[in-house]
Amino acid sequence: MLGQRHGAERLEAACRRALAIGAPSYRSVRSILDHRLETQLELGTEPAPVRPAAHENLRGASYYGSEEEPVC
Repeated sequence: MLGQRHGAERLEAACRRALAIGAPSYRSVRSILDHRLETQLELGTEPAPVRPAAHENLRGASYYGSEEEPVC
């Protein structure tokens, strides 16, 4: 049924993703297909880290790494 609706290639990709995340059930595979999650990045790849925007209220690591008493 899922193969007829979504195609064999998408179904195979969804099954691989379901196995990779440890959720190999019909419901999980159907949800992956419905939300088109089989087309996202492979699970083994790391996305680029998101750095916070520079802002005057951000203290940074040096503030918390010092041995001085924090100012409240």
